[in-house]
Amino acid sequence: MSSKARTVVITGIGALTPLGIGAPLTFDKMLEGETGFKMIDRWDTSEFGTHFAAEVRGCIYKPEDHFTTLQLRRMDPFSQVGLVAAKEAWADSGLDVNAIDSTRAGAILGTGIGGIQSILEQSKILAENGPRRVTPYFISNTMANALAANVAIEFGLQGACFLTSSACASSGHAIGMALHEIRSGRADIMVTGGSETTTNELCLAGFNSVKALSKRNDDIHRASRPFDRDRDGFVMGEGAGVLVIESLEHAQARGAKIYCELAGFGQSDDAGHITAPDSTGNRPAAALQLAMKDAGIDPSEVDYINAHGTSTMLNDMVETKAIKIALGEENAKNTAISSTKSMIGHLVGAAAGVEAIVTALSLHRGIAPQTQNYETPDLENGLDLDYIPNEPRKKAFRAALSNSLGFGGHNVSIAFRRFDQA
Repeated sequence: MSSKARTVVITGIGALTPLGIGAPLTFDKMLEGETGFKMIDRWDTSEFGTHFAAEVRGCIYKPEDHFTTLQLRRMDPFSQVGLVAAKEAWADSGLDVNAIDSTRAGAILGTGIGGIQSILEQSKILAENGPRRVTPYFISNTMANALAANVAIEFGLQGACFLTSSACASSGHAIGMALHEIRSGRADIMVTGGSETTTNELCLAGFNSVKALSKRNDDIHRASRPFDRDRDGFVMGEGAGVLVIESLEHAQARGAKIYCELAGFGQSDDAGHITAPDSTGNRPAAALQLAMKDAGIDPSEVDYINAHGTSTMLNDMVETKAIKIALGEENAKNTAISSTKSMIGHLVGAAAGVEAIVTALSLHRGIAPQTQNYETPDLENGLDLDYIPNEPRKKAFRAALSNSLGFGGHNVSIAFRRFDQA
């Protein structure tokens, strides 16, 4: 079936990020240059290399404001946070659960790690109190697919329902699979995106050990500096970004507002190192090229790229190479690029979900967030593109890409088109 057999559009968005609860709020705060970084106070970080993170728990997100005590027992924080974002997206779409064909609606979501908080808590209970004290909800809380299951249960979605897990590309794969589900004619409505809650002692220690995190403890709000010469790692984040997507016919028939077209999806794999990206940029570039081909978008039409942009030395070099390969040198230099991780940190499996929302809003509003903390160009390493330094960029963007490069060599690019250009 042709990739353009059915046009797919975004009709609902929801986010819970280190900048706040709500997709529009998060986007507005990005435009204002706010960062969601704070010193960690939920545990003693004195022996850790990094003392800060971009958290939602304990500051932005208060579980008791959203769920009953029983519901909280039955959901790990990653499911809770994902469901909060999904509820916003569903409400924003204007869909009525009683007025849809539930068999033609589904939920495909992503997470990189899943219910790790429950694993940590119940491991401690097992060690201290024995096996009989482990909660009967342990398995259902920790299984990664609980996120998609809880969303499907909430809205009564009886179509395709599963979870993708590919590290930092997890939500990107989920969005791509959801796009294909509607294009194929099997569904009219899909809830997609992802959630992650990995700001805990074990994950912080692990990411420190792999030397992925910034250690700029004395200047945390300037710690994430994608594409800057002085970058030293990412800021670990958590949160969720969820979208409601529909076939154009279904959305128009009910008079839905439309943010933009979800136009294409591309994926590739490095088949190389388990954590380092393909140094040539060729395999990440292939994902961008496939996304544009899938969308029917010429490289010259791509006005904005929401970059993976982790603020690690190798990622930002490789992604810049990939953009040049995929778009061509001249088009690449004429494309506005930004990394919003500079303000909310790296949300791991939820990153692509939030960044898809940012990209959709950039097309819809005609303004893209900046790369915060971009101060010194890294020209020696070939980072010479337009990274939208420190101030938002206003433009009637025609088409956009959002990139995700995950540990394991998983590359995803999602293509978007401004709706009035469809």
